[in-house]
Amino acid sequence: MAKSRVLIVDDEENQRTALASMVQSWGYAAETAKNGQDALDKMPAFAPHAIITDLMMPTMDGREFLKRLAGSVPAIVVTAYGNLETSVSVVRDLGAFWFLEKPVRGEAVRTLLERAVSQSRLNERAVTLERQLSNYGVLGELTGTSKEMQEVFALIRQAAPSRATILVTGESGTGKELVARAVHNLSPRQSGPFVAINCAALPETLMESELFGHEKGAFTGAVERRAGCFELAQHGTLLLDEIGDMPLATQSKLLRVLEDSKVRRLGATKEAQVDVRVIAATNQGLDKATEEGKFRSDLYYRLNVFHLALPPLRDRIEDLPVLCASLIDALNKKHQCKITEIDGRLMDMFRAYRWPGNVRELRNVLERALIIAGEGTLSLAHLPKSFQAGVAQRADAPTPAGAVKTAEGDDLLKVTLPVGTTLDQAERELIDLTLRHTNNNKTRAADILGISIKTLFNKLRETQAS
Repeated sequence: MAKSRVLIVDDEENQRTALASMVQSWGYAAETAKNGQDALDKMPAFAPHAIITDLMMPTMDGREFLKRLAGSVPAIVVTAYGNLETSVSVVRDLGAFWFLEKPVRGEAVRTLLERAVSQSRLNERAVTLERQLSNYGVLGELTGTSKEMQEVFALIRQAAPSRATILVTGESGTGKELVARAVHNLSPRQSGPFVAINCAALPETLMESELFGHEKGAFTGAVERRAGCFELAQHGTLLLDEIGDMPLATQSKLLRVLEDSKVRRLGATKEAQVDVRVIAATNQGLDKATEEGKFRSDLYYRLNVFHLALPPLRDRIEDLPVLCASLIDALNKKHQCKITEIDGRLMDMFRAYRWPGNVRELRNVLERALIIAGEGTLSLAHLPKSFQAGVAQRADAPTPAGAVKTAEGDDLLKVTLPVGTTLDQAERELIDLTLRHTNNNKTRAADILGISIKTLFNKLRETQAS
């Protein structure tokens, strides 16, 4: 393994040189910087695993430098101007890894460096693992091997390291909160809190209190001081779900917070600095809402710095097998069941269904079927009749008895046979069309025909012999 890298930031040359020599003697690679701006300039090329920084420096001091880092790299703060209040502030409010007063003891620095580098290496491995898993169709709790989902995964990986606000759009049930969690877990803020609030579930009178907090006595019923979601999400991520349902009056106040990074609790006289990454989600068309005056255009542009659009399940039907496998695995653990697979005919019905409720609906259908089945294979018998009837009523319903669906399109080809056709000829025609439908997948064809794979092979051999 290559040497772990430590960046030392101090405006006093003697101090940073001495620290660099000490760090190098412990087996680390060291780089120095004379202030926060110099450190930021060197970070892309050096990519440190840990940082040791002073607080009082010209050009850009340690506090501003820590704000810019936003916890992306573990930072140990050393300063000659230390006290309890300062140490609490830099660790809690600025996200520093630890705080030491000068003169520092070598043993203390070495111990803290080992812990900081260890944390950084673990974060590196977690990101690498997430990247590898995404190539196999898994990113966090998101699943999909389709082109559409791979594009979503790529955008998540690009957006996560930045500080930019993100707008996630998609129909209900497509997994917008899962996207927000994936962004958070791949970001430098992963060790901070993830807070989600549903704007559609809150009455207008409580919206501002939930977002910004309130002081005791700010309004009737405010019997104690309460922190809002922005303060609760400090150094982390805040998901504003169903942002399109936020009242216009609250939208203007949210815009102010996004621009200034300051919040004022209801009834308070002072503002508090917040460091929060905001992700907004909606199943509405915000561009249309802005045209109709229902959503502020300036807030829309402020939120839409990075746009992630989730495809509906009907547009990525090829993901059904991996989605079902992932959901069944999770549901087996939740309900102590032992479902091993899905019957081919049931999967065909799933492929034909439009899934208006998207992945959420798929999970609900699977959960009910899994509880009823308990173990073994899920089949049509485990689905409620209402679901099967709903599928049958749709234009693209699963193939009914006596009909075969082609692989090329959605038209149903019925097996039409002239009078005088022998049973053997009819059977050969049905087997041939079914194999065309399954792209020559004999296991699926046997399931559709209701025969064993062995019987299918026997009949194919008889056909070839004749």
